[in-house]
Amino acid sequence: MPDSVINLYSDTQTRPSAGMRQAMAEAEVGDEQRGQDPTVTALCEEVAELLGKEAAVFLPSGSMCNQIAIRLHIRPLGDEMYLHRLAHPITAEAGGAAAISGAMVMPLEGEGGMFDAATLRARMRDARDSHEPRSRLVAIEQTTNLGGGRVWPRARIEAVLEVAREFGLRTHLDGARLLNATVASGASAAAYAAGFETAWIDFSKGLGAPVGGCLAGSAELIAEAWRYKQMLGGSMRQAGIIAAAARYGLQHNVERLAEDHANAKFLAAGLAEIDGVEIDPATVETNIVIFDVADAAALHDKLLAAGVDSSLLEGRIRMVTHLDVDRAGVETALAAVKGALS
Repeated sequence: MPDSVINLYSDTQTRPSAGMRQAMAEAEVGDEQRGQDPTVTALCEEVAELLGKEAAVFLPSGSMCNQIAIRLHIRPLGDEMYLHRLAHPITAEAGGAAAISGAMVMPLEGEGGMFDAATLRARMRDARDSHEPRSRLVAIEQTTNLGGGRVWPRARIEAVLEVAREFGLRTHLDGARLLNATVASGASAAAYAAGFETAWIDFSKGLGAPVGGCLAGSAELIAEAWRYKQMLGGSMRQAGIIAAAARYGLQHNVERLAEDHANAKFLAAGLAEIDGVEIDPATVETNIVIFDVADAAALHDKLLAAGVDSSLLEGRIRMVTHLDVDRAGVETALAAVKGALS
């Protein structure tokens, strides 16, 4: 691999800026596990307010946010959860929903990583039938990851939540890139999280922090989440050092997500002009660009050799813009794709 790499593998590849590192170095800390770290406490209060919930808990990863939320809602008695077939708990959490919560998982179809209310309704179980699992939880991913960074419209979310209410389902919002959705749409994070019993945001993606996520919900649910945090090894000590990075990201790196979106749209438009690339630029709404070529594996390897890192997903190429890749970097990536396909 060349010494200098345009890293479009994911927005998880960001590195803490000088300002973020300074905030980490100067963080006031204490024993987080005992509730004595003031920086962690402040972060959790800020996220709870941001998402319109009573309380929040700081966790080491977004996957842990999802898995603890699933465990809060799912009973290991044959309960079934519903989510898009490309959703992160299905594709990238090592079967945690089954292993940790004993969940049956029903994958749903839908364009761009989004299913609709009719699709969910069609999969509801007959609660009177003892042969079937119990319908219990519905989760959506905002924005969609493998669906291409698409933003769930609030009206579509509300229709899904209406089905959930009708059938007595619990509800969870995977907000790994929720703030990308708020910047792209103008809607608030609390507006998107409304109606969900649990919701979380990630700090290690577009916000540029090195680690962490925050799960929010009612005070009762978050108190129980602390039990699972301890059980899964997520309780920490002087965690204010990493919580400070998360707070810095919230304070400095939210509005600048618009730059990532602009760069992604520029990238998509440029890709559409290259022979051999199949992409509809109109589907790129935030910072994720997914496109097709005849031999994605070969292109991926050629790009890496040329100093452009991307990800290979189910025979497709994904590129994700973030704060460590500027417009010049995107132009370099486009030139590399064109050269590799020439």
